[in-house]
Amino acid sequence: MAHYQRIGNVPPKRHTQHRAPDGTLYFEELMGEEGFSSDSSLLYHRHIPSAVVEARTWDLPDQSTTPNHPLIPRHLTLHDLFTGDAWQTTDAVTGRRLVLGNADVRISYVVCGAASPLYRNGIGDECVFVESGTAVVETVFGALEVGAGDYVILPRATTHRWVPTGSPENGQQPLRLYVIEANSHIGPPKRYLSKFGQLLEHAPYCERDLRVPPEVLLIDPAADENVEVFIKHRGSGPGGIAGTVHVLPHHPFDVVGWDGCLYPYVFNVADFEPITGRVHQPPPVHQVFEANNFVICNFVPRKVDYHPLSIPVPYYHSNVDSDEVMFYVAGDYEARKGSGIGVGSISLHPGGHPHGPQPGAYEKSIGVEYFDELAVMVDTFRPLELGEAGTASDDGKYVTSWVRGATE
Repeated sequence: MAHYQRIGNVPPKRHTQHRAPDGTLYFEELMGEEGFSSDSSLLYHRHIPSAVVEARTWDLPDQSTTPNHPLIPRHLTLHDLFTGDAWQTTDAVTGRRLVLGNADVRISYVVCGAASPLYRNGIGDECVFVESGTAVVETVFGALEVGAGDYVILPRATTHRWVPTGSPENGQQPLRLYVIEANSHIGPPKRYLSKFGQLLEHAPYCERDLRVPPEVLLIDPAADENVEVFIKHRGSGPGGIAGTVHVLPHHPFDVVGWDGCLYPYVFNVADFEPITGRVHQPPPVHQVFEANNFVICNFVPRKVDYHPLSIPVPYYHSNVDSDEVMFYVAGDYEARKGSGIGVGSISLHPGGHPHGPQPGAYEKSIGVEYFDELAVMVDTFRPLELGEAGTASDDGKYVTSWVRGATE
């Protein structure tokens, strides 16, 4: 993010001596994007951040993909991927199952109850949507408390871990995460930003809506020797991805202070102010983030079109440059009634296929004044392929739902 933050103990002048009370030097780390020509932050460590005592291969969860061929729209039932009690020992990093992916983005899903290992994505930023449950995301910048409806933006190479905090014994929901991993950086759409990076008046959210790491840093953690960090990075594996585990002599959460414009943050979807109109508004009004070759949108509860002859559900449309992925989180989906889609579903509408409301939904929406729905959409500008979880959760019959719905 472009607005400056300063947390903890930093020196008056950057790139100068910064010493502990006993006189020893802290170690300055510049974490910067685009070859240090874009946003960056400076972190001050008690120990050398480059030190590694051991390295080994990390066998990633299956990253292979299968083309969507023949080309068809699909309905994927994500809640069927994690059944029984196995999720209680699953973690948010090693337990991810790949649903869809291409060279620009990978979409995974995980239901988890165990703390993850320390993790660093060296390929791109992550946008993690919390479908349900609560957690603390511990990072080198500090800890973030997260819950249902939160988008957690984690810049590339941010060392962090997920610690679920809910308890099923207390009737709390498991931690369900919808993970969008970029091969680039993720941020607010440029049309929402001033030339200096401030969110503008017409943007559907502003800086006040963002939660940043608090003043308290995670200094002196209990485990301070031979600490493992799992790293996803570029390599020769499926999708050009590989995994490595570094064993560090000291815990990476040894930061005494940091400042800059690059850091993790949280935005809750309930703080998104929907843009509405007299007639149906196009999908870009729902956009919340963008990255290289894909965008992220959300459809939130809202008043709908108020022209006297309006049809509130979407018109049939061909998004000729994109594959559209809709993750249905909560509410009632007027346009998808009769298709079998519900909470926990994904619809994949590939480029080259015109799509729109199910039979009957077009007419039934007339006169409706409010949509009670919550969904996260990813539009990609290169075709998506199915990961192992996408193949496993495909209902196999969505492609004919427009015909079936018309005759049922």
